[in-house]
Amino acid sequence: MHAVSAKTIAIVQSNYLPWKGYFDLIDRVDEFVLLDDVQYTRRDWRNRNRFKTPAGTRWLTIPVAVKGQFHQRIDEVVVSDPGWAARHWQALTTWYGRAPFFESYHEVLAHAYLHEMPTRLSCINRRLLVLLCELFGITTTLSSAADYGPHGSSTARLLSICRAAGATRYVSGPAARAYLDEAAFTAVGIDLVWMDNAGYPEYPQLYPPFDHNVSALDLLFSVGGRASEFLLSVPT
Repeated sequence: MHAVSAKTIAIVQSNYLPWKGYFDLIDRVDEFVLLDDVQYTRRDWRNRNRFKTPAGTRWLTIPVAVKGQFHQRIDEVVVSDPGWAARHWQALTTWYGRAPFFESYHEVLAHAYLHEMPTRLSCINRRLLVLLCELFGITTTLSSAADYGPHGSSTARLLSICRAAGATRYVSGPAARAYLDEAAFTAVGIDLVWMDNAGYPEYPQLYPPFDHNVSALDLLFSVGGRASEFLLSVPT
């Protein structure tokens, strides 16, 4: 529970079916801002993720149009092959069909994949993020950076969004330590808190050895309604 007088937010690019730590971050804040009005980066988590299979960990990648579009934003990226969703769902069915809780989520996920999937990557990611948040029981508000207008770059950009959103606390992933100016947050009265991704408990997972760094779907299919028990609870 967050103090009534405080508002905690996080600002992150949308990912395709991200790992459990991404949802842990969403669950720790009052508002989660999708930073999709920034440049799309290839071979990143925006359009792909990793999954457990009998033959080892495998990637699923949404095919997107990037040729000659080196400076397009994430929210401008479009799918290049409309058949991707059916193929991904078939792969997930093959890899996780025998998982203990696959049938519990089969109907809702099949509908998401096989009925009117958006053509823009940002919309696809948001649709699936909203769905997985519901399945995890996460009620955090999801918004878009574009809702808060144009901003600067790096720390200044994040601060601008924080102030526009009325945030008093900002939770950041550990990788941002390399470029975020903590003093700038302090100067405007925003508490900067660093997420620590260490210490996640293992859960009964298909196809050993255990791997934390796979899509959160793996967690849902493995433990069902107990999934929240395998998220961390307090940011450090």
